[in-house]
Amino acid sequence: MAEDLIPNKRIFKDPVHDYVEYDPWICSFIDTPHFQRLRYVKQLGLSYHVYPGASHNRFEHCLGVGHLARMMTQHLQKIQPSLGITDDHIRCVELAGLCHDLGHGPWSHVWDGHFIPKALPNHPKWSHEQASEMMFDDMVKKYSLEISPEDVETVKALISGRKERCKLGTTMPFLFEIVANDVNGIDVDKFDYIARDSHFVGEKRNIATARLIHSARVIDGQICYDIKDSNTVYELFSTRFSLHKNIYNHKTTRAIEYMMMDVLLIAQKHMKFAEYIDVPEKYLHLTDELFHRIHMTESDELAPARNIIDRIQTRDLYRQVDYKIIDWDDKEFCQAQITPGSIVHAAKHANLPGVEENLVAELTVDHVIVDVSKMHYGRGVDNPIYQVKFYSKHNPNVCRRAESGDVSLLMPEKFCELLLRVYTKEERFIGLVQAAYRHVLRSFPMPGGTAETATIVPTPPATEAPSTPTALTSALGLGVPQSRTSRPFGRTPSFSDNQFTTLPPNCQSRSPTRMTSRSSKRTREASVELDIDNPPPIRKSMRLASASGLTK
Repeated sequence: MAEDLIPNKRIFKDPVHDYVEYDPWICSFIDTPHFQRLRYVKQLGLSYHVYPGASHNRFEHCLGVGHLARMMTQHLQKIQPSLGITDDHIRCVELAGLCHDLGHGPWSHVWDGHFIPKALPNHPKWSHEQASEMMFDDMVKKYSLEISPEDVETVKALISGRKERCKLGTTMPFLFEIVANDVNGIDVDKFDYIARDSHFVGEKRNIATARLIHSARVIDGQICYDIKDSNTVYELFSTRFSLHKNIYNHKTTRAIEYMMMDVLLIAQKHMKFAEYIDVPEKYLHLTDELFHRIHMTESDELAPARNIIDRIQTRDLYRQVDYKIIDWDDKEFCQAQITPGSIVHAAKHANLPGVEENLVAELTVDHVIVDVSKMHYGRGVDNPIYQVKFYSKHNPNVCRRAESGDVSLLMPEKFCELLLRVYTKEERFIGLVQAAYRHVLRSFPMPGGTAETATIVPTPPATEAPSTPTALTSALGLGVPQSRTSRPFGRTPSFSDNQFTTLPPNCQSRSPTRMTSRSSKRTREASVELDIDNPPPIRKSMRLASASGLTK
């Protein structure tokens, strides 16, 4: 008589997916320093300095993605046996989901999207996906993990989402839409991070990812969804947009990211850690702990970096001066004309009323940051729902794209925009930088072809900062490109003053909340000192009122 066996699986208690199971083979990859390193890389990077609950790491996110990847593949195997999905295919997709973020550097996208391009401008284009493949190869080799060379190539191709990299991409292209979907953006990576990030920042969002997994069906080599779930698909994209705009690109998070960028660029000159991106045994030790490694240094060369870290920890942050939502069609114009150079040039040459002249003399390009963030639903200018194919239960083997009338008529007119923010690194320049930035905006032409401002900014001298836009022969302030590929430019409300952020040109003060808190603190300290050293006499009327319960 055969004995009953206890399943030999390890169970992880996950706050998002409840209980997550992994078999011993998968656990052999989890139990390596390469994967355990992800415990020390925050999923939301420096957002943790703004959202105290956002302390989750890439480690648990990868556990969740591997779990969902297995669920999706097993579902397709069960409902469509004709697809020929084997248990080996499931293991490869599961492993790809588990290891897809192995290559994320410190603070995730701050490292690979911003720091590395500046620190290594001559280095071939690098991404964390490439680093994930590097770390996966090194992990397999160093620990002699049980996986065939063919499956190694398959897993790396699944991580990249590029079908052409292995034979499976020809026979089963739909498997490449599970972990990293380049067709329409719907993948289990997005399922997990939307649910997980929402949970940990305290946003109560409920995207029915389990329903989408069970709705999935392969038709014509592509994963499609039941038309009944079209609204859920749309909510997935709209929630992604909301998270990017309100959480990932929070104004304070962006300020701290720019501060950390300055820290890394200063430290890189002496510590040379950017060169580790191609050396797996060194990349293994690049985590968010780099923050403390820099802070604990004692060399004079790193003193400026330590000072910025001190500012982060004492909440003396770079300050947002102004912001505006800019039309996507004005993207190239905005990035070319609204620059630190153009703002500083306006401050020094436009005779701005009410500004402090001593600050004008001290202001440099290094004091100003212009941050332009691209906000969209995940598919650029397109409505993402139109890139997804759907089926109906009445005809489950035929798919087509949905029209707006099949989903909802309450959709945005546009699916992308630019979020323009201007920061100053020193708060004393806040009023001056805003006045100069707004002068730049008023120098743009109105729809009638003239500039609103009467002050003409002269042509910058040859010694001006390289980022200063070149003045044009049209004598329109800072100038407008001679031709535009998108549409004729007219000064739209996007380039008007933001009435909610207006400050006096000579403003140098902190935010009202910080001023109030400091003032209250000083008042409390003075009060405590007075009570201890020279307590005032208590009037008889006050004692009687207290005794009778008239005071609280």
